[in-house]
Amino acid sequence: MIDSFEPFKILKAALKNGGEFADIYVEDNCNTSIVSEEGRIEKVITGRDRGCGVRVIANLKTYYAYTNDLTERGLIEVAGIVANGVRDGKEAGDISLVKKEKAPGFDIKRLPTRTDLKEKVALVNRAMDTAWKTDKRIVQVRVVYGDGWKRVAIVNSLGEWVEEERVGLVFLCNAVSKDGDVVQTGYEPLGGAFGIEAFDETPPELVARTAAKRALSMLKARRAPGGRMGVILSSDAGGTMIHEAVGHGLEADLAQQNLSVYSGKIGEKVASPIITVLDDATIPYKRGSFFFDDEGVRAEKTVLVDKGVLKSYMCDRLNSMKSGHKPTGNGRRESYHHRPIPRMTNTIIAPGKDDPEAIIRSLDKGLFVKKMGGGQVNTVNGDFVFEVTEGYLIENGKIGEMVRGATLTGNGPEVLMNIDMVGTDLGFSIGTCGKDAQGVPVSDAQPTLRIPEITVGGGVGGEVLAKSTLW
Repeated sequence: MIDSFEPFKILKAALKNGGEFADIYVEDNCNTSIVSEEGRIEKVITGRDRGCGVRVIANLKTYYAYTNDLTERGLIEVAGIVANGVRDGKEAGDISLVKKEKAPGFDIKRLPTRTDLKEKVALVNRAMDTAWKTDKRIVQVRVVYGDGWKRVAIVNSLGEWVEEERVGLVFLCNAVSKDGDVVQTGYEPLGGAFGIEAFDETPPELVARTAAKRALSMLKARRAPGGRMGVILSSDAGGTMIHEAVGHGLEADLAQQNLSVYSGKIGEKVASPIITVLDDATIPYKRGSFFFDDEGVRAEKTVLVDKGVLKSYMCDRLNSMKSGHKPTGNGRRESYHHRPIPRMTNTIIAPGKDDPEAIIRSLDKGLFVKKMGGGQVNTVNGDFVFEVTEGYLIENGKIGEMVRGATLTGNGPEVLMNIDMVGTDLGFSIGTCGKDAQGVPVSDAQPTLRIPEITVGGGVGGEVLAKSTLW
């Protein structure tokens, strides 16, 4: 990628007025987006964007600028803009290559960039046709296809140079059903670090049919009862709870600014001893996976909570320098337009030892959550609220009547402390996590979990400091 300029020359220009660290992030990004509504293609967007961001960390502050002019002259100019903000008077010494690595990448059978646009449109139309034909009570359908191919290179003042190619695909269907005055929605996504071959295993018709049937089944559901009750979260529910109630609070920037309920609690018990929480960008083909983060740090499996004890935060380079802890490969950015910040990748509650069916039988009365929707959390105190998009009553240890309109309201640390059964299974959900006006692809996972008591229905007050939209 870097063939029009000398990267170490740019770095030295960025550090001419001092600084402890500098890096350049070069990106070449191609993407396609197709949106279909009301039975017709409404939007087709394809594009390519290339550019570079230059960063200096000085006195534990970030100085950042970016450009799409990849000539050496253009980058020297941007490096000078960054350098002019720094005033610590220590000019950088020699910077030269120490180590260069190229990520092997995942084995992509059919690259989206080599697939004809007509074939992508046909996938969307197949899903649209299937959803509309499922039942006459389906009154609205939206299908979205998105793909991206990104090539990045990161070079820093430590002499490290890494390059990586990334591929991602998202396909989702949202169906609306109506029967009299009752209107309900159903939603189903597909996504990950894979190519068009994903549709061989999960055809667009299956995605659409699942969304439509979910919308139809909700028509006959009665309103969920409110109050305190036992709740079982299915592994199929995905990891919205771990993402919102725990994950954001373990990002190092929030923790170090005392904006997290987990601030200053490394080494302390923060969850039940049967709970282990991981953030793992190394899982092949998951939506939050990569080989190097957006600062050139190798991806890893980070143990955040080990058998109930808080072990680590998710650290980028800046917050690593502030805390003295090593970077964990969680420095991420939406594009070269943005500076890197600590972000989740694939965040997981690890499987436990309990049989999922036995967990259901153990609850005499309560709520079984089959699918979770979006949610939000106040990271300062850990309070959260989540939507339940598919839920059922539990009576005498058996899954019974479907209910709608349920929300789960509670406190992250309290819920983690109270979970008393953890299943042997594991289910993933996908999303795009928003933070500081940046969105990055993530996935979340959990086994079947039993929460002996939590509030069903109601809301949560206070300022929301972190919020995610999970597709």
